[in-house]
Amino acid sequence: ANTPKPRSAVRATQHPAKLQESTSVETTHYLITTAASQDETRLVAKAVEHFHAAYTVFFNENIDSTHAQHKLQLTLYKSQAQFKANNRSIPWAEAYYLRPICYAYYARGEPNPYHWMIHEATHQLNAEVAGFKKTKWIDEGLATYFGTSQIERGQLVPGKIDANTYPIWWLRDSELTGSLDADIQSGRWIPIRALITGKNAPNISSNVNRYYIQYWSLSHFLFHGKNGRYANAYRQLIVEGGSLNNFEALIGPAEKIEYEWYRYLQMTIKELKINRTNL
Repeated sequence: ANTPKPRSAVRATQHPAKLQESTSVETTHYLITTAASQDETRLVAKAVEHFHAAYTVFFNENIDSTHAQHKLQLTLYKSQAQFKANNRSIPWAEAYYLRPICYAYYARGEPNPYHWMIHEATHQLNAEVAGFKKTKWIDEGLATYFGTSQIERGQLVPGKIDANTYPIWWLRDSELTGSLDADIQSGRWIPIRALITGKNAPNISSNVNRYYIQYWSLSHFLFHGKNGRYANAYRQLIVEGGSLNNFEALIGPAEKIEYEWYRYLQMTIKELKINRTNL
């Protein structure tokens, strides 16, 4: 589980057949169709409700109350093998969201068995609960931000990095030279304007992990970098839509922010390697 194949940005377009021999479980906010065991279903139900609570508290002032008047749908497979057999997304997907259903499984044996599900459940909440505008770098940034957050005593702690999650396990082996210009030139770094606009950007299919590291780290930086200086402006950007014009109007000049973000990611990589050494 520590070296998954890269994830593609391609999304599913057709729902799989309904699970045979499944049961339905209702929680406060979810309708779960499950083929998993009762114990694993209970654990997932608890985890996704805790995540829902953390998400709604986190975005309390940003969520449109006219959304989420229905139960959110989650299909839970009994194993990775069953998920793969029914997967209608990319072949190496470990979970996916195709409105209105989030498809996942309990990743038994992994240090964090929920992070794939939470990533996709974030897409679901962004679309169906918050009603945020569909901006690629923000949508994936938030999904990786929450999906990589630690779960402590059953509670998800937004922004506290769990090293046993995607794409963090790739981050620990990443190297930045210390020269932003050199890393852009060599292809180690996707320029901020390309990441936000998609223009003059490298092909995502051959740079999936780099994209997801940068989606994650830009959101993490905007929430936590510079002692949270940009957090409120980023929340406003999420609601209004993350165009380059909006970004520069609300947060600042792209190249200035890019340099600060680059240094922040360098520091984060260093801290993770120190923590890994101390394990």
